[in-house]
Amino acid sequence: MKNPLITFVFVGLLLSFHNGFAEPVKIGMITTLSTKAGYLGEDIRDGFMLAMSQENGKLGGIPVELLVEDDDAKPEKGKQIADRYIVKDGIKILTGIVFSNVAMAVVPKVVRENVVYLSANAGPSKLAGDGCSENYFSVSYQNDNLDEVVGQYVTKVGHKNVYLVAPNYPAGKDHLAGFKRYYKGAITGEVYTKLGQADYAAEIAAIRAAKPEAVFFFLPGGMGINFLKQFSQSGLNQTIALYGPAFSFDERLLKAVGPAALGVKNGSQWSHDLDNAANKQFVAAFRQAYGRTPTLYASQGYDTARLIGSALQAVEGKLDDLGPFKTALKAAHFDSVRGNFSFGKNQHPVQDLYIREVVKTADGEYTNRTIEKVFENHVDAYAAECKM
Repeated sequence: MKNPLITFVFVGLLLSFHNGFAEPVKIGMITTLSTKAGYLGEDIRDGFMLAMSQENGKLGGIPVELLVEDDDAKPEKGKQIADRYIVKDGIKILTGIVFSNVAMAVVPKVVRENVVYLSANAGPSKLAGDGCSENYFSVSYQNDNLDEVVGQYVTKVGHKNVYLVAPNYPAGKDHLAGFKRYYKGAITGEVYTKLGQADYAAEIAAIRAAKPEAVFFFLPGGMGINFLKQFSQSGLNQTIALYGPAFSFDERLLKAVGPAALGVKNGSQWSHDLDNAANKQFVAAFRQAYGRTPTLYASQGYDTARLIGSALQAVEGKLDDLGPFKTALKAAHFDSVRGNFSFGKNQHPVQDLYIREVVKTADGEYTNRTIEKVFENHVDAYAAECKM
C-alpha cells in the first residue's frame, strides 16, 4: 500500500525553514523495509511520520527532517548507514532499528561518537545492562519484558511443563531467558532455529514427541506466520496451548495467519484497545491515515517521535550541547500511548505489561483483546548491571 503520509511529510519538510530556525533538525532512521520482516520497519516509520504529520513536519514545534534507509536486516549495512548519517549528514539523533543483531552492530559504536540513539524496537539485554550508555534510550522495552509477563501468566494458569522455540540470535536468547525468569514449571525442550527459517516441520515433530502442556515461542514477522500456520495444520493446537510475545501476534501478521492464531495469548506493553486518551487519538489517526490498525511497532515509532519532540521543545531545537537534550529525554514529558511510562536508571522503560488474546471480530477479522494487566511499572532485569 502506498504510504499517504510520505509525500505530505517530506514536502512539508522543505517548507519548514521558518520561525527562526535556520534548518530543520535531522533525524536518521535505520530500519528494515525489505525481506519478509519489512513491514515491521514500515510500521515504525509510519508511526513516527504520523507524529510529524500531526505537527506539519515538526516535533515539539521544531522543524525536523527524517532520513530513512533500509538496512535489509543486515548488521553490516546498518553500520554503513549509521556511519554515513553521522559523517556525511552530521546527524545527532538516530532511531529505527528492528533487529537486535543489527542494534548490537550499530548502537555501541554510534553512542561512543556522541550521537543519541533511541530504540523504537530492538532492546538487547547487553544494552540494558553493563553495555548501557547515557547516549542510548530504549523507548520500546528490554527484549525480555514481553516474555516475562507471559512466564508469570503461564505459571499462574498452572501449566506444569512448556516447550520453548526461538531463532538463534541475540533477541531469541533474550526472549526465552525472559520467559524462564518468571515461569516456575518444567522446560521439556528449548530449541533455537535459524533466523529467517520458513519450514518448522522438524520442530513441530519434536514438540509432538515431547507432549508438553504448552509451547512458548518467539518468532517475529514471517517466521511467526509460518510457524502458526504449520502448528495449526499439524493439529497440535487442539491439545497444546500456545503462547508468545506480541511480536508474533501483531495486527498485520494476524491478517496473514487468520484462524490459526485464534485464542492464542500473548504478552505486550501496548494494545490498540488500551483505554487512555493518547492511545485512542493515536489509533484513530493511524487508521485514518493508513487504512489499517496500528501494530506494536507503529505505537513505538509514534512514542519515539513524541518523546524526541518533547526534548527538542525543551531545548528549543538546540543540539550543540547534547546534555540538556538528554536530560529532557530522560524526563519523558510526553503522553505515551501506553499510559504509564518513565525511564529507569538504565534509560529503559518502566511500564505496565499485559496479556492479550487473539479474538475474531464481528466482521470476521482477527485482532488482540487485552484481558489482564500482569505487571505494573515493571523494571527490566538488567537495570542493576548498568553503571550510569
